[in-house]
Amino acid sequence: MASSDVTESGVVVQVQVQEDPYRSHIYGEGEKDTVWRTGATPNYEVVNRLFEEGRTNVWAPGTREEKVQRLLKTWEMELVHKVRPQDYKVIDAEAFSHSVNGTPGKSLAEVGLIGSYNQFLQTSLPEELRAYDPSKYTLEEAQNTFLNAFPRGFAVEILEVYSGPPKVAYKFRHFSTFDGPFQGHAPTGELVQLIGISIFTVDESTNKVGQVEFFYDPGELIGDLLKGPLLDGSEAPKASGSISGCPVLSKLHI
Repeated sequence: MASSDVTESGVVVQVQVQEDPYRSHIYGEGEKDTVWRTGATPNYEVVNRLFEEGRTNVWAPGTREEKVQRLLKTWEMELVHKVRPQDYKVIDAEAFSHSVNGTPGKSLAEVGLIGSYNQFLQTSLPEELRAYDPSKYTLEEAQNTFLNAFPRGFAVEILEVYSGPPKVAYKFRHFSTFDGPFQGHAPTGELVQLIGISIFTVDESTNKVGQVEFFYDPGELIGDLLKGPLLDGSEAPKASGSISGCPVLSKLHI
């Protein structure tokens, strides 16, 4: 079976693979007619190795944490790689709403237009205070920017599960190593991460996720990506304000 070796959100090389230990609905009879965005089945072998090396917990199969972790990873996979709503197994296309830090929820079409990276980094900060401005990047540009910075992918793990379903509230951690350039800054090779809280609203009759809410401080991630020296040898401008866009997390101290 042909497939594409990808990071958590992008394509790297062509390889052969038959299963994924952390995601459902990629292989098997149920996916024989699935239309994939890249034209081939995604393969997460590289980012899975990163995940296994850097995770803080190993959840036993069947535990609540393992189930939510699989749901999150499968949800992200479908959002990024499946083209047609009829191919979704865990996303409720009709009820879909994606909100970041209290912003109005976006529809499936709206997120598909700007891409997942730009959606996750939405901010209400003035333009002059935005260390990363999602309004200035197309879907492809944003994807390439972060794929270059994270050639091993951007892994995600579940830290805690607080409730659910139908409201599945959980704490997550996204992480990688900063191994490639970012916005003209040299890589540091250091661990970068962001930690946040999310709520999935699950239809218990279909087991599909409709409304999704994420709360986290994007400055936790972007700040680490600006630590490296500028590749052209110039001095980086000093930030004139916070790059955080989430007043909720500043109070939670998570």
